[in-house]
Amino acid sequence: MLTILGFAMIATFLVLIMTKKMSPIAALVLIPALFCVAVGQGAQLGDYVIEGVGNLAPTAAMLMFAIVYFGVMIDVGLFDPIVRGILKFCQADPMRIVVGTAVLAAIVSLDGDGSTTFMITVSAMYPLYKRLKMSLVVMTGVAATANGVMNTLPWGGPTARAATALKLDASEIFVPMIPALAMGLLAVFVLAYVLGIRERKRLGMLTLDEALAREPRPEAETVSAGTGGTGGKDRLRKGAAASVSASGTGTGSGASASAGGTENEDADDDAFQGLDPNRPTLRPKLYWFNAGLTAALLTAMIMELLPIPVLFLLGAALALTVNFPHMPDQRARIAAHADNVLNVSGMVFAAAVFTGVLTGTGMVEHMADWVVGTVPDAMGPHMAIVTGLLSLPLTYFMSNDGFYFGVLPVLAEAGAAHGVSPVEIARASLAGQALHMSSPLVPAVYVLVGMAKVEFGDHTRFTVKWAVLTSLVVLAAGILFGIM
Repeated sequence: MLTILGFAMIATFLVLIMTKKMSPIAALVLIPALFCVAVGQGAQLGDYVIEGVGNLAPTAAMLMFAIVYFGVMIDVGLFDPIVRGILKFCQADPMRIVVGTAVLAAIVSLDGDGSTTFMITVSAMYPLYKRLKMSLVVMTGVAATANGVMNTLPWGGPTARAATALKLDASEIFVPMIPALAMGLLAVFVLAYVLGIRERKRLGMLTLDEALAREPRPEAETVSAGTGGTGGKDRLRKGAAASVSASGTGTGSGASASAGGTENEDADDDAFQGLDPNRPTLRPKLYWFNAGLTAALLTAMIMELLPIPVLFLLGAALALTVNFPHMPDQRARIAAHADNVLNVSGMVFAAAVFTGVLTGTGMVEHMADWVVGTVPDAMGPHMAIVTGLLSLPLTYFMSNDGFYFGVLPVLAEAGAAHGVSPVEIARASLAGQALHMSSPLVPAVYVLVGMAKVEFGDHTRFTVKWAVLTSLVVLAAGILFGIM
């Protein structure tokens, strides 16, 4: 019964958010509360929620201070040179912009933190996507999938968990997987190219110089009902209204194509200045201090000198104090990033209700046992492949901790009975990470969709199929190269 109710709870949640019948934060709270009562454990709901909040509180703290820290680093111009290089390659070509998104997300993912990757990638690429009227779910989908492949780095989490759960060395798991992961990353770049070509066909293509030369004047951009609105929209679709500065910042006013008035939305777009080269928060004289502080912070994260939430708390405090020594300026920077902090931390604590109920009621355990029990005995000699296939849905529907510490040992034991080594099982378990990064149970994905102003349901509908395909490429490459 718990197995059925567990799957029903997850399915109900996904259907409601994908059809936009409920907001993610409301669904994360109300759906598990309802199912907790349905299984007859309503009296324990408070305990489950408190336990879930306790487990995710460090993650919420890490995200809160990471958003502030990297927000400040973006404000002061730390990432401008990297972004300028990517955007110089992108020009105003939709295909190059999508490929540039994948490249930037993959590079920044080397730090092992999804939230960092998404904050930097969205901050850099969002202005281009908005000004050229490109699909924002393409940006979130490509960024999430690229980060999912790179999430398999030993300091990213899954590899370390697999090594710990099966008492193996992380390098023994990861190093042989490099060719398969490289194929997965190549698949992401190919996907970005295909999606970029599709966007180019939909929107047309301009070079950067053409985009600047054809930038419409503010007074010519307002298109109201009954005054040639259709023509204005057509011009936007062809990219004629695109306005991109040399550093990738949208500099023109947003177009207002309204029948009922969308001025507020356009004003919001205009307010998002991205990496404006003239923003007053730039601190060029402190560039090397900020670069050194960020390098030290990432090094400390990799070496695990202190818990990550503590590192970001210290880093955010130091970055604010040095770059903005005056209290009003510090308050202004905190206020500027408060919206993202509140949205993300609120979503994480809402997710704590979902995970708390899923774990506390025993649903996760019963679901995992049922899935493992459905594997036929004849598949025993192929348990590595089975593990790889199971890693897709299981890491999507449960946390990495739940899968690697709860399910993986059972799969490894079943494989060992048929002569399959634990290290092969561990490698195969990494295949589903491209899909995992778009799971509603991953806090970082809310940073991505929140900053990109994309509905989580829209992101899920668009991304899941491509993430599944990428995961299957990693699995197939692993089998082809004899890694598993």
